[in-house]
Amino acid sequence: MALVSGLLAACAPERTTEPTSAGTPTIIPPIPTPLPPTAATVLQTLRAGHPRLLALPDDVAHVKQLLASDTTAQRYYAALTQSATALLKAAPSAYELATSDDLLGVSREVVDRIYMLALLYRLDSDQRWAARAATELRAVAAFPDWSPGHFLDTAEMTHAVAIGYDWLYDALPPDDRATLRAALREKGLRPGLAEYERNADWVSSPSNWNNVCNGGLICGALAIADEEPELASTILMQAYVSLPHALAAYTPDGAWAEGPSYWSYATRYTTVALAALSSALGTDLGMGAAAGLGDTGAYRQHVVGPTNTYFNYADAEEKVGDDPALFWLARAYRQPAYAVAGRVSARKPSARDLLWYTADGSADDVARQPLDRRFTGAQLAFFRSAWNDPNALYLAFKGGNNGGSHAHLDLGTFVLDALGQRWALDLGRDGYSLPGYFGAKRWSYYRLRTEGHNTLTFGGMNQDEAAVAPLVAFGSAAGGGFAVADLSSAYAVAGAARVRRGVMLFGQRRRVLIQDEITGSGPLAPVWAMHTAAQVQVAGTRATLRLGSATLSARILSPAGAEFAVEPVDIPAPQKPARGISKLMLHLAAPTTDLRIAVVLEPGPEAGDVQLRPLDSWQAEE
Repeated sequence: MALVSGLLAACAPERTTEPTSAGTPTIIPPIPTPLPPTAATVLQTLRAGHPRLLALPDDVAHVKQLLASDTTAQRYYAALTQSATALLKAAPSAYELATSDDLLGVSREVVDRIYMLALLYRLDSDQRWAARAATELRAVAAFPDWSPGHFLDTAEMTHAVAIGYDWLYDALPPDDRATLRAALREKGLRPGLAEYERNADWVSSPSNWNNVCNGGLICGALAIADEEPELASTILMQAYVSLPHALAAYTPDGAWAEGPSYWSYATRYTTVALAALSSALGTDLGMGAAAGLGDTGAYRQHVVGPTNTYFNYADAEEKVGDDPALFWLARAYRQPAYAVAGRVSARKPSARDLLWYTADGSADDVARQPLDRRFTGAQLAFFRSAWNDPNALYLAFKGGNNGGSHAHLDLGTFVLDALGQRWALDLGRDGYSLPGYFGAKRWSYYRLRTEGHNTLTFGGMNQDEAAVAPLVAFGSAAGGGFAVADLSSAYAVAGAARVRRGVMLFGQRRRVLIQDEITGSGPLAPVWAMHTAAQVQVAGTRATLRLGSATLSARILSPAGAEFAVEPVDIPAPQKPARGISKLMLHLAAPTTDLRIAVVLEPGPEAGDVQLRPLDSWQAEE
C-alpha cells in the first residue's frame, strides 16, 4: 500500500463529520481511516441492509424537508417528476451498440433513468416509479453483456444497476433481486476483476477512465457486498490501489488537464465513489483527502466565463452541462460558492442535483473568490473583471502538455469574453469516429492542429506533440493580472530558440494585452491567430469585431510593418465544419530573427496608448 499512501499523503482542506440524526444529510465524508484497509478488514464496517449507497434514510428525510419549503428543490422535483411521467410510456433501454463494442450511450441512459425513478420512489412511495425502474433493470440484466470491450460502458451500467438494486431493494421481488445480483456479479464485477488482473490501461491511468471505471465498480461491489463478500472485498481493494492514480490528476490545486468536459465526467464519478464508500462503510478509505479535491470546485468556477461557456481546451465542448458534483463538493469541503455554481449548472436538474442540493452560498460568496487564479497542475491561468456580471471581461490562458490525454497542440491559446459575448473562441473537439482521431491521423485534423487555435504558428507547422509549456510568471493585483508561458519547446521544431507568450488584463481590468517574445536561430515569420464568431473589419494595424450591438477593438502595437488579415475558417469534410467562424491573423512584413508581437484587445473603442515592457519586467497593475 506504499503507492496509495504516497499518493494520498497531501491532504485537502480539513473536513469534519456531522452527527447522523433525522433529517441530517450523511454525505459529508468522514475523517479518513487511520490505517490502510486490507481485504480482510475493508468490509468490517459495511452498513447492514439496504439502502446503503449515497442516499441513506436521513438523506432522503433531508430532501423531503427541503421540498416542504425550498422553491429550488421543488423545481428540481417537479422537473424530475415530469420526465419520469413521460418515461412511464417509453420502452426500456435496448442492447444497441453504437459501434462494434460501444454501449456507452445506453449505459448513461440507464444511469439517468434509474437514479430518477428510484429517488422519486423513495421520496413519494409511488409504485409506478418502482415498477418502471424494475422493468428497466430486468431489461439490462438480460443483455448478453455490458460491453466489457469498452469498459466505460460496463462501469456505468454496473453503477446504474447497483443504485437500482440498493435503493429499490425492498420494492423488488426476490426473483428480481437474484437476477440483478447475478447480473452485477457476472456482467459487472467479474469483468471488472479481469480488467484489474490484466492491468488494463485505465487501471493505472490518471485519465477520466480511471475515475469512471473505479467509481462504477465500487458501487457494484458495495451493493452486493453482504451476498458476495469475497468478490466485493477484492474489487474494493483493487479500486483502493487504482483510484489514487486518477485522484493524483487533481494535484495540487484541482484543475483537470483533459479539459472541463472531462473534469465533469471524472468528478461525477469521483464524488459517487467517495459518497458510496462513506455511506456504505462509514469511511472513504482516506481517498477524499487527496490533494486538490478541496479546490477542484474552484477550477470549475474559473473555467467557466461570464458567457456561461467553458474555456474548452483539449477535447472539451464549449457548452456547460449539469454538474451535481458541485453540491457534493460544497458540502464535503465546506465551500458554499461551489453550491452557487451547482445551482447555475442545474438548468436541467438530475436526481443527484436534488439529492445533494444545498441552498448554502450566495452571490457574495462567489464575489469573494479571487478574480485571477493560476492552476499549476494543468498550467492554466484565469482573469476576470468581476464575478456575478454577465458583461465582465474574462481571459483564460493555457500552457500545459501537448502529450497529455485528450490534448490538442494548443500551447499558448486563449479565450476572451466581454460585453456578454465570446470574442476569442476555441473550436473544441471534432468527431471521435474520424479515422485515426486517437491515433496516427490525430494531428491532421484542423481543430486539433496548432493552426486551429489562438496561438502562434511557424510556417504552418504543428507544435511539437511532446512539448510542455509551463507558466513561468503570474501576478494579480486590484487593477489586473498577468501570466507568462514558456512555449520554447513547442516551437523548437520550427527553428525558434526561445518563445514566450504573456497575457495581461490591465487598464483597471478593461483591456487585454497578448505579447509574444521570439528569438530564432534564423529568420522566422510566425503567424498570430485568433478564432472568432464576430464580423471582422480590418484596416492595417487595426481591426473591429462586432457581435450583435457589441464591438471589440484589436490593435497591433508591435512589430512595425505588421498588419491584420482575416479569412473564413473552411474545414474540409469529413471534419466538422466551422460555419460563421473567421480567423483574425497578424502577418509580419518580413521574416526576422528577434521580434516582439503585441496585440491589445479592448471592448468598445480604443482606450489610448499602451506602453510596452519586456515580459521579464511585467507586474500586475495596482
